[in-house]
Amino acid sequence: MQVKSRHHLRSDAVSNIEETLAEQLGVSPEGDAYERVEFEDTDWEVILIDGDPRVAYFDDEPFLTVRGANAYEPDSRVVTVDTGAISFVSDGADVMRPGITEATDDVSPDDLVVIAEESHGKILAIGRARVDGSEMVGDEGKVVDSLHHVGDDLYDFSG
Repeated sequence: MQVKSRHHLRSDAVSNIEETLAEQLGVSPEGDAYERVEFEDTDWEVILIDGDPRVAYFDDEPFLTVRGANAYEPDSRVVTVDTGAISFVSDGADVMRPGITEATDDVSPDDLVVIAEESHGKILAIGRARVDGSEMVGDEGKVVDSLHHVGDDLYDFSG
């Protein structure tokens, strides 16, 4: 991914990101330097916190990247998948009901969510929910659209 622009964020933009992440995920990222990176060949906009890609914009909404979610360990908007779903989710597949073991009750349709594996709680992907958290577990149907996952270009980007 070719970097098109890179600049430090003003304090009001940093506050906005921090407040949004605290409200959505219950996390408080802290860093000395916040930089916005835009790319030539993709719509990704990434926020580097002390040089690490911790936040990205998904449809103009700031949310943790996979690396950010693993660093800050959110306790809200979490969808947990079983071991059988790990390889599919890690490859960017959308999440199906049979692979889900639980989801937090604060998930609503169209919310951005983190997708974790059940054994160690590691975050595998970021997605957009199609249904409420209470409706995630079941026998059939796609319930989360994958937006960013372990091993994709965003995951592999290093500031």
